[in-house]
Amino acid sequence: MRTNTTETTPSELPATTMESFYFPSGEQSLFGWLHAPAGPQASVGVVICKPFGFEALCGHSSMRKFAEAAAGLGVPALRFDYLGTGDSPEIDPRADQVDRWTRDIVAAAAELRRRTGVERVCLVGIRLGALLAARAARDISGIAALFVIAPVVNGKRYLTELRTTRLAALMGMPPVAADNRFGGDVEALNPGLMEFTGYTFSADSIAALTPLKLSAADSPAGAEWFIVDRADLPVAKDFNESLVAAGVPSRCVALPGFVDMCLVSPQYAIVPMPMVEALREFLQGLVGGPQLAAGEAPRIPKSVIQGEGSAALSLPGDGPDSNLIERPVCFGTEAQLFGIVTEPAQGDSSRRAVVFPNTGTDFHMGASRMYVTLARTWARRGYYVLRMDFTGIGDSGGRPGRRDNDVFPAAALDEMRAGIKFMRDRYGIQELTLCGLCSGAYHSLRAAAAGLDVQRILMVNPQNYFWKDGAPLDEGMHVAEAVRNPGIYRQRVGSLQAWKRVFKGEVSLLRIARVYTVRSFLTLELALRDAARYLRIKLPQDLGWELEDIARRGIHIAFIFSTGELGIPLLKLQAGLSLKRLGERCPVHIIEGADHTFSRSGARSLMAKMLTQELMAGSSASGAGDTANRAAGGASGYQEFHLFSGVAHAESTSKNALRRTSSSEY
Repeated sequence: MRTNTTETTPSELPATTMESFYFPSGEQSLFGWLHAPAGPQASVGVVICKPFGFEALCGHSSMRKFAEAAAGLGVPALRFDYLGTGDSPEIDPRADQVDRWTRDIVAAAAELRRRTGVERVCLVGIRLGALLAARAARDISGIAALFVIAPVVNGKRYLTELRTTRLAALMGMPPVAADNRFGGDVEALNPGLMEFTGYTFSADSIAALTPLKLSAADSPAGAEWFIVDRADLPVAKDFNESLVAAGVPSRCVALPGFVDMCLVSPQYAIVPMPMVEALREFLQGLVGGPQLAAGEAPRIPKSVIQGEGSAALSLPGDGPDSNLIERPVCFGTEAQLFGIVTEPAQGDSSRRAVVFPNTGTDFHMGASRMYVTLARTWARRGYYVLRMDFTGIGDSGGRPGRRDNDVFPAAALDEMRAGIKFMRDRYGIQELTLCGLCSGAYHSLRAAAAGLDVQRILMVNPQNYFWKDGAPLDEGMHVAEAVRNPGIYRQRVGSLQAWKRVFKGEVSLLRIARVYTVRSFLTLELALRDAARYLRIKLPQDLGWELEDIARRGIHIAFIFSTGELGIPLLKLQAGLSLKRLGERCPVHIIEGADHTFSRSGARSLMAKMLTQELMAGSSASGAGDTANRAAGGASGYQEFHLFSGVAHAESTSKNALRRTSSSEY
């Protein structure tokens, strides 16, 4: 499988700087980054208008690269989060996002001019951001140009695409329960709202977006256009021709790279360098300067974080005088690590904290923005929460010689240690929890196994428990097949249709044999490891031994899985009888109807509920555990909490059974 293997290397070019801050947009404040040139500044600045939802998550590295490319030419660039996205405050689920986000772009342009003094502004819009930029440009003075990538030219058609993708994602998925105390099912709570892979459009937003189209009549006077159309699915030719016919300077080119930038999982996303080069050449035409030689790849060093300053965001708490504070922070010694800390109301003295490492290469907001929601929820319960980026991911710096967007970076353990030390030193933390999804769960486990100073690890959908540095991401696929597929093959052995596929060469008997061979070795390994544990013999990469050792050190362990996750049978195979010995010290919860990243809000609410109870189980804060149980509806123990489609597991009759999935359930 492909990964983004761009390496961070020393550059002869002076590094640009990037500074995080909050700026006003109406009555709210938005989070943004200003990328500033190292040398003389041009009179033109760039505002980057990101796409919607999953596309913004996948394209985060590319948005940063566009900003760094502009700053490298002397053009300051501002990238920011619309209200209700990224690190900005929440938005009313009934609000018209189209109108609100259009006004956010206008506010961002005003902030860019205020901070830098630029005279003219170029809007760089991607997908929905392109349509919003075109609307906002009419209200921005000094618009020089619009550079748009794969623009949404027709709102109704765009919504049809989203609905089709949504339907495909939900096909075959069972209904899932929800808990309104932890966000609930947003579609059920807000009639007309629709959720698309974890991101929502309100009813008013859908109504506003449906009639919108890119129109030459709406082009601001004096602005020129550069349209980067999709090479695989071009849609902007007619719009470009309408601009030219109206006398508007415009150029349209079809370039490859959009799919790999925005429509694949973030760990496979690739920065589209042809688009980056096109932006550089366009900006050079606006500001003047030497053109790149034909075929010369642009050299774009990473921006250096310009301190953490005094930026802070006030968020509403649960009552008067209980506001939370959220602030960007930098830490670490050898590399610039970035994160966002959410602080509880002033006066809270519990000194408890949670650290979230990255999920895959998702930046610090997490899939479906779940880390942001959890951080703010837990801060209202007295926790300091750090959402951090490893080097080469999100908004952190890079390490020379190491590739960016590495899911399992070699320095992850050291960087986790730096995050823990930062929280303890700055806030006097006494009780610290690591919590993560997928690879974030893996990193939390590795940190506890390595003896880092933590009191609790909460792991959601880990897909592996050991990793070899430098291994490709598909390294574990043969193990996945061995864990999942033997049962499927046994079911199909009597199927005439299956044998027809074999004789046609559509099914590889060699592959099936390999699956059974690997499975046999795994089963034998399980038996040998259980015997070694019984004899107190420690073997390399022994998950059961590690879990027992972690628990002996007083660290609370909890697993939460979606039904059908690879990590469930793999946990049994690699931990064996240790799970039964650990009992309540290592509960395993399963949520039915959830996918790997909990892209449905109902499933996320159940996950948040389970995590909250496990977070507060046995807390050092007086009464915290009881408070958590009451808040989660757990006055009668864990019965309401260990859910299968929202109903307590009927076969469980004791608190211990309700908290732990027995080995027979694997």
